Amino acid sequence: MTHRNTKRGRFPATLVLTSVLLAAPAASLAGAAHSREIGVSPDICRIDWRKGSWHVRQLVRCAANRWNVPGGARMALYVADRESNFEPRAYNSYSGASGVFQHLRRYWAGRADAFGFDGWSAFNARANIMVTMRMVHRIGSWSPWGH
Repeated sequence: MTHRNTKRGRFPATLVLTSVLLAAPAASLAGAAHSREIGVSPDICRIDWRKGSWHVRQLVRCAANRWNVPGGARMALYVADRESNFEPRAYNSYSGASGVFQHLRRYWAGRADAFGFDGWSAFNARANIMVTMRMVHRIGSWSPWGH
């Protein structure tokens, strides 16, 4: 018995495959067990960001130096200042961007999970800063922030 490969026959299969791919988390498709970052030890950059903006700046400085981001701490401080003025509760109601580095809501959960802060809020300055520094270190630029 021979099967004809028609466009009509391929369309339902394409729909099924597309729905499966969209339903599956992107990380699991990429082999999450191998690509997932290890969480950040609480001993790294032990600075209590809740004490105020000076402490948030110190945490940015420490994390930028720890992960050797492009442009160093100076660039990290510049971006954080422009994005939120070092305010962990900064929120853009138009875009949904949140936290010190203003991560867009639709990207935050995946980024946080990928860099060891699964389930953490973008308004937690430690999570926001550590995720940002690790992300910028990995991609090698500040391009998501336009730099």
